[in-house]
Amino acid sequence: MQLENVYITAAGKYLPGAPVHNDEIEEYLGLIDGKPSRSKTKMLSQNGIRSRYYALDKQQRTTHTVSGMTARAIEDCLSRNGASKTDIQLISAATTQSDLPVPGFASMVHADLGSPACEIASHQSVCAAGLMAIKNAYTNIQTGAAQTAVACAGELASRLFKAKRFEQQQRIRDGHGLELETDFLRWMLSDGAGALLLQNRPAAQHISLQIEWIDLRSYAHLYDVCMYAGRNKGEAGGRPLSWMDYDSFSAADRDGALNLKQDLRLVDNMVKLGVQRFFELVDEGKFDAAGFDWLVCHYSSHHFKEKIIQLLAKGGVAIPEEKWFSNLYSVGNVGTASIFVLLEELLRSKPLKAGDKILCMVPESGRFITGFMMLTVVPPTASQTFDPSSLLTDIKAPEIRIHLENPVLEWLIRQLTTVWIDFESSLRQVPIVKKIFSGTLTLEEYKALLFNLRQQVIDGSQWIARAASNVSIGHFDIRSSFISHSRDEHRDYQILEKNYIQCGGSLEELQRGEKNIGSEALSAYMFQRASQPDPFDLLGGMFIIEGLGNRVAGNWGRAIQQQLQLRDDQVSFFTYHETSDSSENHFERFENAIQSGLLTTSLAERIVKTAKVTGRLYRLQLEQIGNY
Repeated sequence: MQLENVYITAAGKYLPGAPVHNDEIEEYLGLIDGKPSRSKTKMLSQNGIRSRYYALDKQQRTTHTVSGMTARAIEDCLSRNGASKTDIQLISAATTQSDLPVPGFASMVHADLGSPACEIASHQSVCAAGLMAIKNAYTNIQTGAAQTAVACAGELASRLFKAKRFEQQQRIRDGHGLELETDFLRWMLSDGAGALLLQNRPAAQHISLQIEWIDLRSYAHLYDVCMYAGRNKGEAGGRPLSWMDYDSFSAADRDGALNLKQDLRLVDNMVKLGVQRFFELVDEGKFDAAGFDWLVCHYSSHHFKEKIIQLLAKGGVAIPEEKWFSNLYSVGNVGTASIFVLLEELLRSKPLKAGDKILCMVPESGRFITGFMMLTVVPPTASQTFDPSSLLTDIKAPEIRIHLENPVLEWLIRQLTTVWIDFESSLRQVPIVKKIFSGTLTLEEYKALLFNLRQQVIDGSQWIARAASNVSIGHFDIRSSFISHSRDEHRDYQILEKNYIQCGGSLEELQRGEKNIGSEALSAYMFQRASQPDPFDLLGGMFIIEGLGNRVAGNWGRAIQQQLQLRDDQVSFFTYHETSDSSENHFERFENAIQSGLLTTSLAERIVKTAKVTGRLYRLQLEQIGNY
């Protein structure tokens, strides 16, 4: 079986609130038994963290959910590549502890994201779960099961460490303070989320990271559990093995069984295993110890970085400091989300160049897992540098030129201007439009746009002709204008058909096509309005549709042409509005009609409403591409 290449084409993150500095930590987490921590200063000096983020306010109230933060990280990720939620075929999600024990974390993220139906996978561990989520998405794309996937992770550790969580625990009530295994973690962990967009093709307009391989190894058979929650070690006194085996959840809480802990006697094994696997991978020929440009290493404390350096040196490997990349000191340890947040900042802040090798290292102390990933920087696929977003002009309504002083006409123009601004603003949020101006549109997506527009465009000349047939003889000039407009619309869809064919499609495909559900709604509405006596409110629909040609279509065409390297005869349906007088003629007819003496207050109100409905249905048509 031929395996697909897999690329990280975008990275995103979400970090809640403002950075929390070391001297502010207990303002958010609170004082245990009203006393400052005795371990805080020592632990912070060891881990080197200067600031972190909490989804918690100073009243110890949780401000976010972990699934909600993760959904926002995905949205940030998609925005970096102009991708849409509708593109996602798989959500592979990881966390240490979700908001709920049941259902799975990926289900909660999918719900908060609000994307269409897709495959999901939940991964629960500690730090390595993030790499598990990436590998799941990677494997699905590699084998052709998906073309676009999101790997993501989120953490909300702060709510586990707020002082109120411990008030009823027997150890605190007896005056013994918080056990070091938990108190230690209060200064180590922070909140946030990250996401990666994985695809089977690199990005067109910016660098991507090709995933060469991912290696995960569990060593749970060698050691006792190290980082854990849900039990107390040592069953002296008949303590249950799990929090679920206590007589009640409150009894488990009183005994401190629910506390997140790290066995400080075992934790250094994490470093030994990570370095051991590093050398094994070198011996297996996975990479050259000196053959990578960046080491993106998730270590939870500066203390562990020093130990990694020492153990590598014993094996004859010295990694120059300039190759190390970490944001631990400014972001904190975000657990499963750390590798995502690290890659997001690396992509955003460092001068990566094509061919650079990035080795990612993710050790986990839970019950000991090592994780490695090798990435290669690949250049944009576009043959020339082009920023399609430069074609996004200021949102401005088409200019309506009038030569009459008429309060009703002036009111109509003000209302239509507002309608247009709302319409164009919302249009820019439609997935296909975002792709056009982010440089991520594919040829197949462009063909789908033409295919879906044609089914409605061909109806344009017909509903205008029907409207003309219902115009009374007293408005002969308007009737003639409608008939001329119908003829021009007939030419429009013929141009569209030629563009589609020049892009590799066939006329037979177009002729067999049907309207998507948005086009059905738009056409049905226009025909219904056109069937009324003297349907002059359709001038509102003409304002929207002709305004698209007047203000928008040319920029769409030029952005599509340049990013896909197309010829003029492949995009002329959009660009001919800029190179001919057709758009001006169309809009001039609209201007003449509203100044022809037929305008009344009642008609002006109906024109505005029809413009609003037409704009909303036109957007729906573009939102429902492919949905028949």
